[in-house]
Amino acid sequence: KGNTQIALILASLIISNIVVLVVSQGQLRVGFYSKTCPNAESIIRKVVQKAVADNPRNAAILLRLHFHDCFVQGRDGSILIRNYEDDELKAQGNLGVVSFDIIDSAKARLENLCPGIVSCADIVSLAARDAVNGPFYDVPTGRRDGRVSKMSLAANLPDVDDSINVLKSKFNEKGLSDKDLVTYIGATACFFMQKRLYNLTPGGGSDPAIIPGFLPQLKDKCPFNGDVNVRIPLDS
Repeated sequence: KGNTQIALILASLIISNIVVLVVSQGQLRVGFYSKTCPNAESIIRKVVQKAVADNPRNAAILLRLHFHDCFVQGRDGSILIRNYEDDELKAQGNLGVVSFDIIDSAKARLENLCPGIVSCADIVSLAARDAVNGPFYDVPTGRRDGRVSKMSLAANLPDVDDSINVLKSKFNEKGLSDKDLVTYIGATACFFMQKRLYNLTPGGGSDPAIIPGFLPQLKDKCPFNGDVNVRIPLDS
């Protein structure tokens, strides 16, 4: 439990680095809603803390939601736009992203108190911070919600079939280091490695990007048709 908590804290701080990159390009500031909706952050915090208390997995789930929103077009809440055939959420890299009900709950409470004031983009960012019981950090707010959500725009998200070199490249493009990559992802599960281990190349070959000396160890931990929930280290 302790190691999981530390990992969540580190991941939260890494995602905040992406936010900093976005902040430098927009007119955002800490305490943006201090006059228009002064209780906004405390309301979001209460909703999130209850959700995490009810199900501790929600902490990691909210962090993942925030990361996937930030990675595509910056922190604009576009991942929340649904009901389109080609919306962002349908991208392969967004497989399994959930927890919209928590964001919806916070938004509903804010709309009752301050209609049309607090953006969903800010709720996602504040929720990610408040989901982790770690060091508090200020979140600049004032972001307007995006209106465009297309699957093609999310094509560069980290994907389950990406080699470690591709993952490094995708993180580096966002100003994140290899250390950030390892801290955020840390490990993967056999479910996400089956294709790379047994069926990436014609005829059922393994991913040639995997270090040859490491391949037998990965296959030993993840046998073909074995337990897909077993956790394994990244092939870096």
